[in-house]
Amino acid sequence: MKKQFNRMRQLANQTVGRAEKTEVLSEDLLQVEKRLDLVKQVSHSTHKKLTACLQGQQGTDVDKRSKKLPLSTLAQCMVEGASVLGDDSLFGKMLKLCGETEEKLAQELILFEFQMERDVVEPIYMLAEVEIPNIQKQRKHLAKLVLDMDSARTRTSYQQTCTTLWPKK
Repeated sequence: MKKQFNRMRQLANQTVGRAEKTEVLSEDLLQVEKRLDLVKQVSHSTHKKLTACLQGQQGTDVDKRSKKLPLSTLAQCMVEGASVLGDDSLFGKMLKLCGETEEKLAQELILFEFQMERDVVEPIYMLAEVEIPNIQKQRKHLAKLVLDMDSARTRTSYQQTCTTLWPKK
């Protein structure tokens, strides 16, 4: 309790300007710290928009994505229509060829989305939701430690002054 009171008193003294405040971060690091919140906001909104662009369900396997994808449904419908019409019909042959092509397109889209998720979406999420909050937490901890150091330095200076003015006999 006493330590917390001393910390609050030291912080108040630094704010008013009566106590010495140690600057730990250089000017460049202070600029970086200011931009950190902007980076967090941008990466968070980018992550949100990227996940909205994905057509398949995020995080599911290839089979589940394939069943939910409109291209796969269209391909399956075309292939079924081709089997109903038969191979001797020109329209049946065209539907079969188009259905196979649509299925290949659907598989490529699923693979692309998997890669995009792994290489872009997840790293942006980790940056916005894990790394930047950790940096901010460590910065707050550093500020607390600097305040403790300044408080200890002030107490030590005060004790040395008192010892010099009123030496013990």
